[in-house]
Amino acid sequence: MARYKLTVEYEGTRYRGWQPQKNVRTVGGEIQRAIHDVCKTSTFEFQGSGRTDAGVHALGQVAHLEIATQLAPDVLRMKLNDVLPADISILDLVRADARFHARHHAASRSYLYQICRRRTALGKRFVWWVKDPLNVRAMQSAAHHFIGMHDFRSFTDDDPDEKSTKVEVEELRVEEHGDLVLVRMRGSHFVWKMVRRVVGVLAEVGRGALPGTAVPRLLHEESDLPAQLTAPPSGLFLERVYYKDEPILTDLQPVTNISYER
Repeated sequence: MARYKLTVEYEGTRYRGWQPQKNVRTVGGEIQRAIHDVCKTSTFEFQGSGRTDAGVHALGQVAHLEIATQLAPDVLRMKLNDVLPADISILDLVRADARFHARHHAASRSYLYQICRRRTALGKRFVWWVKDPLNVRAMQSAAHHFIGMHDFRSFTDDDPDEKSTKVEVEELRVEEHGDLVLVRMRGSHFVWKMVRRVVGVLAEVGRGALPGTAVPRLLHEESDLPAQLTAPPSGLFLERVYYKDEPILTDLQPVTNISYER
């Protein structure tokens, strides 16, 4: 048996998330099916670095695969891509240490969210169109409140009695790129729906409907407001999964350039 590290990109629009499930189409399930078809075996271990929700995309999801095969890594990657749907692509497949675990060994993860300030016919599957004007400086100021270790129980559907809702946010950036407002959030891990609810709160601040000074209260007191403001999955991308000693991305760029020169 050999262990491999896979880096995968996908458009999540047609899928019910990453996690393989019976009778439901998922990204991980499609890859497992491809592995079975190519390698003609059901004896393998396949696991991603973490789950993404229904409709969420990935630029660099990471998974590990342990399987007995005579195929060289490049050939295995090519054959898997040949049978995968067009909206899932294995970017890289390399031999890994026998102890490598995609989820347990991940040091941090970053998500990118794309807000669009105009109606778009070409990018609607990859953005959240916010019709109201956004004060990006107010959003940037509010973003600072999320940095550090906080209890995100008001930003998740996870039960804090069953799973810790404390998360350390290492980076939260908000930048303008033409018609897009980009939000990058990086941390050791994330709880369910957390990123989308943080983005929803930032957008509400940008609209002027919520003062940025309200953010600390949302982090220290239980509130159902973040749930009401949950941003749609279309604009969210799992951007990068980081492992020990890997350099952190410093540049923040949109996934697709939909800006129009007026």
